[in-house]
Order: sequence, then structure tokens, then C-alpha cells
Amino acid sequence: MKLVESILTRNPCYAAGRKITVKGLMLHSVGCPQPKASAFISSWNSSSHGSSCVHGFIDGNDGTVYQTLPWNHRGWHCGSGNKGSGNNTHIGVEMCEPACIRYTAGSNFTCSNLAEAKAVAKRTYEAAVELFAYLCKKYSLDPLADGVIISHREGHSRGIASKHGDPEHLWTQLGTGYTMDGFRRAVKAAMGGASSGGSGTDGYTKVMGNAAATAEQMEAYLKAKNPKVAQSVLDMVPLYLSEGKAEGVRGDIAFAQSCLETGNFTFSGSAVTLSQNNFCGMGVTSNGVKGNSFGTPQLGIRAQVQHLKAYASTDALKNACIDLRFKYVTRGCAEYVEWLGQKENPHGKGWAAGASYGEKILAILKGILGTAGGASSPAPAETEAWYRVRKLWSDASSQKGAFKSLENAKKCADENPGHSVFDESGKAVYTKAAAFRPYLVRVSIPDLNIRKGPGTDKPKTGKVTGVGVFTIVGEADGKGASRWGKLKSNAGWISLDHASRI
Repeated sequence: MKLVESILTRNPCYAAGRKITVKGLMLHSVGCPQPKASAFISSWNSSSHGSSCVHGFIDGNDGTVYQTLPWNHRGWHCGSGNKGSGNNTHIGVEMCEPACIRYTAGSNFTCSNLAEAKAVAKRTYEAAVELFAYLCKKYSLDPLADGVIISHREGHSRGIASKHGDPEHLWTQLGTGYTMDGFRRAVKAAMGGASSGGSGTDGYTKVMGNAAATAEQMEAYLKAKNPKVAQSVLDMVPLYLSEGKAEGVRGDIAFAQSCLETGNFTFSGSAVTLSQNNFCGMGVTSNGVKGNSFGTPQLGIRAQVQHLKAYASTDALKNACIDLRFKYVTRGCAEYVEWLGQKENPHGKGWAAGASYGEKILAILKGILGTAGGASSPAPAETEAWYRVRKLWSDASSQKGAFKSLENAKKCADENPGHSVFDESGKAVYTKAAAFRPYLVRVSIPDLNIRKGPGTDKPKTGKVTGVGVFTIVGEADGKGASRWGKLKSNAGWISLDHASRI
């Protein structure tokens, strides 16, 4: 994330100087076809712009985050509702919008270049995820807790914001698939994926890999759940393992999915029939749709395995593609079984729209693995250690490369700002430390205390800055201010809440 401080010191909201205890974060989009954050910063940094002020803008052209208020200042970003105002509790951030849209009435718009518009939306969404992860860690917020991360639209529903539909109106009309639930999950994953710890997906089950269950276990499970299961179904169970192995997909996961989709091959309440050789509801995109049919059970299972690979990996298929819907999948958007459901997927993508879809598959898989017939001493999975260079572990589309050599992966990360090196488990093992660049600030009050350390709990030196321009050579968090700056003169530390960057 590229974060640039550009405080709106001339805006009356900044001059008011009111502080808040940060309890949440509110996501907005600007509501006009302007991708440049600089356009808003220029017009809002004026004593005559007294109607609004936010804590940050995200540029639509490059994803740069511009901080325009100290994070703990009270902004004017959401108005109020019948239960008060989110300005008193929430940081507000605006995402800039594509230049190729034109508003027609209310929140409705037309778009002249959908690909360009989606690219802008993706850029701002990903930057917002990183920013909100940073702020949640800074203020010890749980992004999944009720009311912590909300949109302007959700704020209105809660009675703490004016009536707006952003940013969901933009995401929905552009067909991005983004949702606030997905956004919150992506922030949670990004917090775990930072250099401080785990990947946010510790304990999750990857779709790709070697099957853990045997054909005997799968057959025994199915017989127990469906005593009247046809012999032809039992005969095809080994195909899940062979077809899965061919593409590197766990065949036992594909089988568990088929059990879920077909009611353990009873086809009771299922949209497909046994004769279609479609055991996963492929092509059933709405009620009443019959779904795809395949010439043999093997081809039906192969198509299912290919579809799972489309979601779980960006690798090319080994066999010729017979999955008619392969081209519609955003490759690599669901590496884990837990992410196969759209409601649980951090990108709002996924195989099925129903809640807890992946968890239901895993519950069946657990039952299969608990059935007698497993290998007494399972051979270890054949794995290679790969290091992947990405912005976030959950963002497969940002991957710059995969390397067996950690040193080569580090070099790649160094050449691509904002990227880290992740191991096979998704843990960030290397992030290039950004070199601090000294900068100038202007202090406009005569009695800004200089302290011996960053925080109001640190002793005063007995000196004040006076009005003037000073060089900051280091920053740190500390009590009593959103950020503290170290003076080049080594005289001590000052609160940056009372200084404006030049």
C-alpha cells in the first residue's frame, strides 16, 4: 500500500480540531466520474469548503491512498441519521470512481468502457482492503465484529448516516461481484497475512493437492448414507481420485461436493439427474435450469474437477477442457474449500451462493475420513516448496512469480513495491522494509511541546518548537496522538497532529 499524507489543513473540519475515539471504519465512493484523488484534495483543501471532509481518498488510477485528516480527527463524511452520526465514531474513506461512467439519475449510471471501469473498481477495492487492515491493526479493531467496518449505505441502514447507496451501487452495476461481507473477510485475511503473523487462512483446506480419503472410504460412506445407491455410482467412485490426480485437485473433495449436490446420489431435490452424468449441479445457474449433461460419468467428473481447478488455481489444465463454464471463472479466486461459497469468499466469488457451502463440503469430507478403510500409514503428500510473490496471500491475481529459491523470490519482491514473499502455507516470510525519507512539516502554534519519546506518557524536554518549519527524520505510534515525529535536531519528538506536511 502506498500511503501519502496530504492533510486538508485549510478545510474548516480540520480547523475545528475535534477528536474521536475510533470505533469503526466507513467505506465510501465519491459518487462522480473522477478517478483522480488530487482533484478532490485540491478543491476540498479550502476554507470555503465547509460541507465535507474525509480521512482519506483512494486514487482510481494507481490505488495510492491519500490521508487527508489525522485518523483520530472527527470528519464530516457521512452526515447523520435517527440514531446519531458515524462521524463521531468512524473513520471515513472515499474510493474514487471511473472516468468512463455517467450518472443518469440518483445512483444509476451508464458506462462506456466496462473493462476500464472494473479495473478502477478492482484497484480501489484492493487498496481499501490494505488500508482498512492497517487501520484495524492500529486501533485494535475486529473487522468481522458488528458495525466495525460498514459502507455509507449500511451506515444509513443503522441510522448513523445520510441516505446514500455507496459503494455497493458501483460494485453492483459494474458486475464486480464485490460485497461488504466479502470486503470485511478480505480485510480480516489481510490482517493475518501481514508480516506480523499467520496468513489468516491457517487451518483452511486447500482444494489442490493429494486426496486424503481412499476409494474404499468414499464407497463405505456412500453406502451408509444411501443404502440403495446404484452399483453404477459405486463403480465410478475411483474416477474421482484418478481425475483429481490428473489435474492436481483433491478427488475426495470433489466427491464430497458431489454428495452434497446430489443428496448422496439420491438426487432428491437435486436439479440434475443421474442420467446427465452431472454430479455437481454444473450449469444450474437459476431455478428451473436443467444444467449440463455429459456423455459418460468419467467426463462429468472430469468437468467437475476442471471447474474446481479453475477456482483453486491459475495453472493450465492437463487434459483438454470439457468444462463448458471454465471460461466464466475468475481463476484462482478460491484456493480453499472454505472459499467455494460466495458469502465466505473474500472476493465475493465462488461456486455457490448459499451460506457455508464450503463448510458443508468439509463436514461430509470429515465423515468420509472417519469411515473405516483408510490407509494405515498414508504416504506423505508429494510437495515442492514454492515461494510466491504477491501483494496479499488472498490476492492470487497480483502474483508476480513462484520460485523454489527464497533469495530469487526476495529479489522479485524488491523489484515490485507492495509485494511480499509467501510460503506454501500462506505465511509472509519476507517484506522489504521501506526506507524512511525525512520530510518537512510546518508548525503553526507557538507552544507545541517537545517530548523525550513518542507519547504524552513520555517526559517533556522543557522546550517547545515555536512557529516554524522542521525536519522529521522518524515516526512512531504513541499515546495522545495519531502519530509522533522525531526532530532532526535530536531535540525530541512532537505530535504530528499539530503539524502539517509540506
